[in-house]
Amino acid sequence: MGVKTFKIGSAAGISNDRKSSSCSSTSKASQESANLPEPFPSPRIPPLGKKRLANVPPSDYSKMVLNQAKVKSVLSGDSLVLTSVENPDLERILSLAYCTSPHLRKEGDEPFAFQSRDALRKLVVGKVVQFQVLYQIPNTKREYGLVFLNDGTKLPEEMIKEGWLKLREDAGRKEDSESALQQLDALRLYEATARSEDKGLWQENGGRIEVQHDMGNPESFLDTWKGKTVDGLVERILSGDRMLVRLIVAPTQHIQVMTLVAGIRAPATERVNPSNGQTAPAEPFGNEARRFVEERLLQRNVKIHILGLSPQNQLIASVIHPKGTIAKFILEAGLARCTDFHSTLLGSDMATLREAEKRAQNAKLGLFKDHVVKNNGAGGSLEATVTKIFSADQIFVQNKAGVEKRINISSIRGPRPTESSEAPFRDEAKEFLRKRLIGKHVRISIDGSRPGTEDYDAKEVATVTLNDKNIGLQLVQEGWASVIRHRRDDTDRAPNYDDLLAAQEKAKEEKKGMWSGKAAKAKQYADASETVQKAKLHVGSLQRQKRIPAIVDFVKGGGRFVVLVPREGIKLNFVLAGIRAPKSARNPTDKSEPFGKEAHDLATRRLSQRDVEIDVYNTDKVGGFIGELYINKESFGKILVEEGYATVHQHSAEQSGNSKELLAAEKRAKDARKGLWADWDPSLDVEEEEEYQPANDDEVTQIKREKDYRDVIVTQVNDDGKLKLQIIGTGTSALETMMTQFKSFHLNPSNSTSLPGPPKAGDYVAAKFSEDDQWYRGRIRSNDRTAKEAEIVYIDYGNSEKIPWSRLRPLSQPQFSTQKLRPQAVDAILTLLQFPTDGDYMKEAISYLNHNIANRELVANVDYTAPDGTLYVTLFDTKSQNLNDSINNDIVALGLSMVPTKLKGWEKGFADVIKSLTQSQTEARQNRQGMWEYGDAYED
Repeated sequence: MGVKTFKIGSAAGISNDRKSSSCSSTSKASQESANLPEPFPSPRIPPLGKKRLANVPPSDYSKMVLNQAKVKSVLSGDSLVLTSVENPDLERILSLAYCTSPHLRKEGDEPFAFQSRDALRKLVVGKVVQFQVLYQIPNTKREYGLVFLNDGTKLPEEMIKEGWLKLREDAGRKEDSESALQQLDALRLYEATARSEDKGLWQENGGRIEVQHDMGNPESFLDTWKGKTVDGLVERILSGDRMLVRLIVAPTQHIQVMTLVAGIRAPATERVNPSNGQTAPAEPFGNEARRFVEERLLQRNVKIHILGLSPQNQLIASVIHPKGTIAKFILEAGLARCTDFHSTLLGSDMATLREAEKRAQNAKLGLFKDHVVKNNGAGGSLEATVTKIFSADQIFVQNKAGVEKRINISSIRGPRPTESSEAPFRDEAKEFLRKRLIGKHVRISIDGSRPGTEDYDAKEVATVTLNDKNIGLQLVQEGWASVIRHRRDDTDRAPNYDDLLAAQEKAKEEKKGMWSGKAAKAKQYADASETVQKAKLHVGSLQRQKRIPAIVDFVKGGGRFVVLVPREGIKLNFVLAGIRAPKSARNPTDKSEPFGKEAHDLATRRLSQRDVEIDVYNTDKVGGFIGELYINKESFGKILVEEGYATVHQHSAEQSGNSKELLAAEKRAKDARKGLWADWDPSLDVEEEEEYQPANDDEVTQIKREKDYRDVIVTQVNDDGKLKLQIIGTGTSALETMMTQFKSFHLNPSNSTSLPGPPKAGDYVAAKFSEDDQWYRGRIRSNDRTAKEAEIVYIDYGNSEKIPWSRLRPLSQPQFSTQKLRPQAVDAILTLLQFPTDGDYMKEAISYLNHNIANRELVANVDYTAPDGTLYVTLFDTKSQNLNDSINNDIVALGLSMVPTKLKGWEKGFADVIKSLTQSQTEARQNRQGMWEYGDAYED
């Protein structure tokens, strides 16, 4: 007899039409489970009547074709599911000739049904065998035949010898060949021997097994079996991660349950919708995943390590093959993905599965054939200082270069304000993080990023560690943060994600933090600075205490703060005693005083959200508390003065008792020319302003006025009366030459480079002026990200405007830099003029200045240069003959300005000028000029 592998063909009784073929992957054989009634009659009822018996073709071994196939599974002790060796999708069922076995039934197995099937399973499943089809039932197309194993074992002969099969009562007919009848005689002899020896199903008792087809009460089942490993037998594979498993909990007690393979999610297979009968196609690699598991586990003995239940009460377990967990192997093949939902059940074993998945991703196998390995780029790790705690999951850090960025801690979320069960814990969670991180040096490992959009800023997620301790993990362990459930394709996650999930489960079990179920009482701080009266109620108590523990909640400026005093339950506005720090801009339209921003930045860097100590001395007129603030036992007022970012207010310092320390710090700042003292000249030390009282002629000490005449052009008059000047000379000549080159440079299309990113306040840029569409040097004063507009100050002319980002270019060319030629527009103030506060009079004054001095060549006497470089000037027409014939005097004479009542120290030396201006002012008042038209403007 020749041997050949079985194939589609009429000889096998199979149609060549693949859609209708019983060999297709959706054949009934592949859908039937071993626990269901078998597709042939019970041996107690002869399957063939006398009428049908004549239609069964007689058996003749000598004429039978020998085929080859692989045994996929066995349905019972007498039926096998065979697959083509060449094409595993092709299946056929072969029943062993002349015999029958007990039935496996859902309502209850017949005695020895499982043992009979198991004996055949152990002999043939997974093996390549040879078989002969002896006969076929015409109506059912069921094939009956013989099976030959490579070791010489023959079936059904071996099964009958061991007593696991019985011969059918109708076996053997006159039409059968002599060789067939001889074979039947041999089988009857084997059956008689097995019966006499009480083998197999011929035993008198012990053949009944109790099979339970569900878990009963899932929670009770889990209480009994969770964490235990049970012997199992895989009955059916539904998909790569889902199978029907027979749990052998005792020799005579089995439980069949649907089981999910822990740690993985495989794509769905082709399936029929029971509601409409339509076939839903398989997801990509769904059928391949099922076949992968079938080839390794179907009807194989496994170990089932029981872990938990799914939300649908399906069993979740590790399915362990003798070579290891099947989850690892299917992941390595790229036919499944890790699922985060099982991480807490698997614990440390989840890491092994993630490594397997990563290997498949790197090899681009299966589901990961298009996988792109995400590269966070160089500099994915940095050392930084925590400058601000924004929330329990967001912090601000600053690197060594002083660049600040916001960091979201990877894979965690602090208590959400929109969740009523979490919101009360927000302050506690934030405080937990503040105490551990603020001001500390941490390591930031970038795990992912999201580029900025019009609606959202760029976002970086990172693992934050302090002294090798993972901060995100600590937050989760204490119940102050929950773990984000990432999307399947979201790779921007913490590398210790599984540890975070496990920590969250433990925190929930121990009812920590926001899992306690007890709503925390939010800390309420009464505002002691809300009114002057409230401040007075608290100041006495605070004055009696020394070094009161406090927290700087907000930095308003270099010397002003909002401070929380936990033990008193109050918050207060706190002002540093004995010093004056320059004001910083509160919004983009404001202008900081010189070094106001630097003072503010230093205070923010050193004090924001820090634990400090305060001494309270007094209150001010608006409910603020005046006192001393200590950071790390050191006076911050002294620090600010020593850095040159504040001056000492001697009277206040003497009252506070810290004048000696502050004055010494100020002297060190002056000597080092720091900050405000960069251009300090001891001879021009500014005194406090004093009330000016006009003196009699004989009481005025005449001081010779310095003459420092300069030719100037007034290029800009601001709405507050301040000016921008160009000093005519080498600078303006160089500017003319530069502007010629500058315009030519920007006319060249090759130089039309846009800004590399959104501009920042303080940046120098090239800007296209809206009135003439020419390019000029400028500086960003403020920026509107929503409108994508920037306010530009043209540094060589002093005017400003708002223009779109599209009209900006980088000022990166060395030949046009401010180092090559400093900005030509300088700040100037008209000496000894105080403009009116009334809007109409102010507009009239500005209109006069624009019509009479703007864009004119004039002569300016520089009376004084302020520390920030601002020039105090008296302007003259080029034809003026004396110092009193000034434009300043003309403005006063027209009632457009007044002489100030309080003078700065240097102004007191200008007695002759003050006298002249006062005379002009007196005449203007008498003549009801300008602001004096309704009387004395000082009365307002």
